[in-house]
Amino acid sequence: MDNYGVTSHHPGLADGPIYLDYNATTPVDPRVAEAALPYLTTHFGNPSSGHAYAEQPRRALAEARQQLAGLIGVQPADIVFTAGGSEADNLAIRGTALARDQAAPAQIITQASEHPAVLETCRALRRLHGVQVRYLPVDGDGRIDPAALAEALTPNTVLVSIMAANNETGVLQPITELAGIAHARGVLFHTDAAQAAGKIPIDARAWGVDLLTIAGHKMYAPKGIGALYVRAGVQLEPLVYGGGQERGLRAGTESVALAVALGAAAHLARTELDAGGADRIRSLRNLLHHQLDELLPRRVQLNGHRDQRLPNTLNISITGVRSDDLLAATPGIAAATGSACHTETPEPSPVLLAMGHDPGRALSALRLTLGRWTTRDDVDQAAHQIAAGTLVAQAAMP
Repeated sequence: MDNYGVTSHHPGLADGPIYLDYNATTPVDPRVAEAALPYLTTHFGNPSSGHAYAEQPRRALAEARQQLAGLIGVQPADIVFTAGGSEADNLAIRGTALARDQAAPAQIITQASEHPAVLETCRALRRLHGVQVRYLPVDGDGRIDPAALAEALTPNTVLVSIMAANNETGVLQPITELAGIAHARGVLFHTDAAQAAGKIPIDARAWGVDLLTIAGHKMYAPKGIGALYVRAGVQLEPLVYGGGQERGLRAGTESVALAVALGAAAHLARTELDAGGADRIRSLRNLLHHQLDELLPRRVQLNGHRDQRLPNTLNISITGVRSDDLLAATPGIAAATGSACHTETPEPSPVLLAMGHDPGRALSALRLTLGRWTTRDDVDQAAHQIAAGTLVAQAAMP
């Protein structure tokens, strides 16, 4: 066990490659699974029922809501459980746009490098409801200029949706400043904090956001559970209609086991952050970057802001080799490229293109993301394997 009560090895990682894809999904923490198990077995009752079998599930649901609220600095009553981060984004954006009764078409402002859950929701609102969408550019570090937001706001703007941390580069946006600009014009502000929650301290009220998305599988809870913080007084059109659960915003009998898992994960994340866990991860990430620089001199380019990014995220381009070829030559590493492979021909990452990088650099992008079970030995081995894989991939190029 380490200082945070984490077992030194996760059973799901025991016999596989070195896992450096924590931004894609995290292994479920065994302590999270243990907390959820009784609600898959013994405590099976519907928390909305009026008999004894509902009592423990109802109490557990309330505790999970309190634990999650504690992680992001809000009231438990402001937490709405969803089936994941994408659903939470849909509820926030669609719910805001459709709750507004105004003659002129509503406008939503987001950014060019946003998560697809936000971008596709905006596109659907434009197609189905005539909602206008404005996409803010990002600079070479992947950050938004607050002045660009101020210029983009109009009397018809109903929502600004800007992610707290980019899933590919880990770049952090100036959320407090952006939210303040929106509020000065009477506009609601939503942030997708799926990647940020549990990795950096979050205080949603201090940030000044009205809506905030969380995804369980990005913070050591199972897939299929997430949440949306909805500030008291914010009106949303429900995404799922039915029996009135979750303040009427998300109908359907709650999955108590998954909610308990998310609450337990939030409690562990808060404990780990308070104990300095982010500093450990940041140190390992910087070590990995330093070792790659030494092993591949003058070939490693950092994508994203050097300081304003998640402590676990390293997105680099290695000149002279495509990242998909590199990973194919490095089977001992589980990591991600910045490209989307829809066919046999990979497409450059839209995030890196939005930052002004050329397609060649974007196709060379490698996302290395560390987490709770990453060790110094993992970093040492990964650096050497990536360096060796670079040479193999380059030698195989036509």
